[in-house]
Amino acid sequence: MSGRLAEVGQHLATTRELGVVVGAMRGIAAARVQEARQHLDGVRAYAATLGTAIGEALALLPEPQRPAATADGRAYTLVLALCAEQGFVGGFNERVLDAAQGALDRGAQLWLLGERGELGARERGLLVDWTAPMAVHLDEVPALAGRLGDALYARLGSGTAQRVALVHGQPGRSEVLVRSLLPFDYSRFAVSRRRQAPYLTLTPARLIADLADEYLYAELCEALVLSFAAENEARMQAMVAAQGNVEARRDELLAEFRRVRQDEITEEIVELSALRL
Repeated sequence: MSGRLAEVGQHLATTRELGVVVGAMRGIAAARVQEARQHLDGVRAYAATLGTAIGEALALLPEPQRPAATADGRAYTLVLALCAEQGFVGGFNERVLDAAQGALDRGAQLWLLGERGELGARERGLLVDWTAPMAVHLDEVPALAGRLGDALYARLGSGTAQRVALVHGQPGRSEVLVRSLLPFDYSRFAVSRRRQAPYLTLTPARLIADLADEYLYAELCEALVLSFAAENEARMQAMVAAQGNVEARRDELLAEFRRVRQDEITEEIVELSALRL
């Protein structure tokens, strides 16, 4: 076998191996998307239960004493963006960073999850005030949501942030969601009209505050799961495109391999014919 034929054959074998790897990555990403969707139902059911409890707890206070923080149109003082920890996600991080940058006002802090997102932000010249790894497995989400909640409340307690925006991707949609996370908006919960008050071991104000903390935790879990699903959906789409390119390149190399092989056979036949003459 000539050097050229061996070279083309090696490239062809490498391309086939790459196709196997790309197919495996696509399958893993698809499985993670389905897993995230299953977890999302549980997170939302938990949040709905907490929302009902908050509505019942609000009914224990006279209307003038009920907390009712709502969006007031002021600029955000902290923007938390959920990006990807790993690569091969196409333009996912760019879309999240575009949305986060649009929500940033002068003097606002930028918090990021995900190493790839942090690299992209620094390439844009954005100052990242706080960063942490994004969850790469769903079982990491509860602990990460707890860390985020603690860090946010610590920053709010220091007085350096008052209004927090949450920026994350959504599976099945190219649009990135930007929504207010803090201050906590109690007005979105329907106040219960039950006549008989439940037995309590806490004051209504303390109960409402504790339920709000738990609801915030559920919101962070939901956002992390949604971002996880959107990230893997983007990776799956990137692998579909990569697989198409690999197959096209494999076809080109296979055609070249056959052409080079045919040229060698023709050359050998010509040489043998010349020898007989």
